[in-house]
Amino acid sequence: MKDLTSDLARSYDLSTKVGQVLQRRVELAQERFNERIQGAYRRHFEELWTRPISPWEIFANWQEYATDLAQRSILFWETLGQRGSNYLAHDRAGKPPVLHFDYETVLDARQRPRPVNYALLRILPPAGVTVDPLRRPYLIIDPRAGHGPGIGGFKDDSQVGVALRDGHPVYFVVFFPEPEPGQTLLDVCEAEAEFVREVRRLHPDSPKPAIVGNCQGGWAAMMLAAANPEETGPIVINGAPMSYWGGAWSEGEGDNPMRYAGGMLGGTWLASLAADLGNGVFDGANLVQNFENLNPANTFWDKYYHLFANIDTEPPRFLEFERWWGGFYLLNREEIQWIVENLFVGNQLWSGGMRGQGGKVLDLREIKVPIILFASLGDNITPPQQAFNWVADLYGSTEEIKARGQTIMGLLHQRVGHLGIFVSGKVAKKEHTQIVSVLKSIEALPPGLYGMRINETRDGDGKPAYEVELIEHRLEEVAARLNRFDRVDEKPFQAAKAVSDFNQQAYELFVRPLVQAFASEDAARLGREFHPLRFERWALSQENPWLWWLGPAAEAVKAQRQPADSGQPFRRLEGMLSELVSGSLDLFRDVRDALSEALFFQAYGNLFLTHMGAGERAGEEDRPETTDPRTLPFVREALASVAEGGFPEALARVGALLARRGTPIPLARLELKEALIGDYKDLLPDLSREAMRRIRGEQEIIVQYEPERALETLPQLLREPADRERLRTLLERLLVDPRLPQGDVTPAQEELIGRIRTLLEGHTATNTKPRNGLRL
Repeated sequence: MKDLTSDLARSYDLSTKVGQVLQRRVELAQERFNERIQGAYRRHFEELWTRPISPWEIFANWQEYATDLAQRSILFWETLGQRGSNYLAHDRAGKPPVLHFDYETVLDARQRPRPVNYALLRILPPAGVTVDPLRRPYLIIDPRAGHGPGIGGFKDDSQVGVALRDGHPVYFVVFFPEPEPGQTLLDVCEAEAEFVREVRRLHPDSPKPAIVGNCQGGWAAMMLAAANPEETGPIVINGAPMSYWGGAWSEGEGDNPMRYAGGMLGGTWLASLAADLGNGVFDGANLVQNFENLNPANTFWDKYYHLFANIDTEPPRFLEFERWWGGFYLLNREEIQWIVENLFVGNQLWSGGMRGQGGKVLDLREIKVPIILFASLGDNITPPQQAFNWVADLYGSTEEIKARGQTIMGLLHQRVGHLGIFVSGKVAKKEHTQIVSVLKSIEALPPGLYGMRINETRDGDGKPAYEVELIEHRLEEVAARLNRFDRVDEKPFQAAKAVSDFNQQAYELFVRPLVQAFASEDAARLGREFHPLRFERWALSQENPWLWWLGPAAEAVKAQRQPADSGQPFRRLEGMLSELVSGSLDLFRDVRDALSEALFFQAYGNLFLTHMGAGERAGEEDRPETTDPRTLPFVREALASVAEGGFPEALARVGALLARRGTPIPLARLELKEALIGDYKDLLPDLSREAMRRIRGEQEIIVQYEPERALETLPQLLREPADRERLRTLLERLLVDPRLPQGDVTPAQEELIGRIRTLLEGHTATNTKPRNGLRL
């Protein structure tokens, strides 16, 4: 009876909180709508009433506007007809990648023993761009999210363009419109591993290739690196939902409607139904349509009105984007089911719940190379919580990141949307360019969690210039800042997964046999052709015989174009009406998403509380409020080995002792460090970068918690006179190196250097005395 009363009380509290958040969200949506309409009135219409307007002036303005309106209408529909024709031409050509750059095929995975519809392309540098084959190659993996490949090289200012202009060889992973029969995501992962090995074979004297994964391509990049930790270089994942249950659920934080979609649809069974209706093939146009439904104002009005209002200049940009956005690709039933079960609903990428070929568990902690995470606060598909939370889930503490020798760097944009992360020219010139600059020397960075800050300045010509600083953070602080409620809002997703598993089994047992019995290839092809996203393109193409007159009419309009000025009264009224339509659609979206969020937590939150949360609640009273970092196993192991090791450990400890803490690290300093590593290679340990980062991480922990013991036991790591002389020589050379400014050494560092010298000299004097008949 007590448990029932407690559950009812918790359910009441949850319902009250959900209702309060819903009410607040609806009020904020209404406030935004009112502010937008009032602003539109002030911008477009208010000043028209500051002076009287004569009837003749109204008539003249109307005549001018009517002519312009009619001409823009014809040119608008002619542009949509051109979009449809481009769509058909692209479809008949086999939907080739929409890359801005020329390329050649290196490997076609359709020829593998287990074929998949993927290929490796080499990007050919454009005229005036020189690529150095000895520099680190870049391998870019595009998302397979319903549309075709090419977003990472969609324009000159793109990830591909940035890397090429910096002199790097660039390779691109593309996929073909139709999957190979029976291919799975694990088969794809194996093919991509082969691509990496081929890139390494083509560049044997270069550093390991950097892997860049966009959105869902980020999953592929991380799975690839986890399954092949010795093959890949640094990993960059942009807008990748690594922890799909994460998001924001509080006032002022915005909402993330995509994370509720799986629960609101009852789980994975609908994806299975769609694939079965497609005769074993899932239509990627459904994924694109889900994306478009997130922003109905843009999908149904804004992008078309922007084209209509700027019809004399906008068509080339509109058609270029639609060329990529309008190519719809297919996935196998096995692929889409694996994606939704393991990632969208199961959220198993970081947890070790997935296995590669041969049954090997994919453990992301096996990745030994630096990882850069790029996300945006304006992204309502992959919010920062989904991009970053997996780090806290996987490592648990800052100390574990250091002990494992891992370097993780986060870059957060303040406002750009999901697509803008990949296609925005401004983002390419700023963020992606600086990511490339950091990757040159990121492997010289000590292990830990860092944030990248890009400071904008101006060069001598007044053009934008950027300076990068790296700031070390503690994982615990970042996780708390991103997740204000200790991620309690993720608990109901466990219930959603359980419901999804039940529905999936029920569908497979009772419904799938019937659906598959009536499915056919002809019906599946017909359903795909009449999908709304395809239909709206080919039905309005210039090949439609009912639109034969549109082309000649558009040519006549262009010859006699009479545009009205944007400040014309009726153009202003048109702009205000457009804002009213767009604002109304935004209001609908905000209320819809708020209701979806409330229903999700009301349903699955109560289900979790009453059926799944008892065990967790029972242990809440016994759970310690805080954990002393010294009790963590990685800290205990590191401190226990304070007097163990040799020259590599001693060098890493000296570096940790002399490191400046709490201050930003300019990129220039990191680049200088990389140069010094090359110049003093003969005095450094002959170990891999990964091994040295792991050792540095352990020494960072020792120095952080026992700085005095770390200093006192330093001579014990240098028992060999040659090692002591080697370290002393390295320090002396660095202190007089002209590239290191003399004023760059702080008084605290000078004192430490003096103590290190004294310890080493004293240890040398002690060990040179006869001891048991031996001279050490």
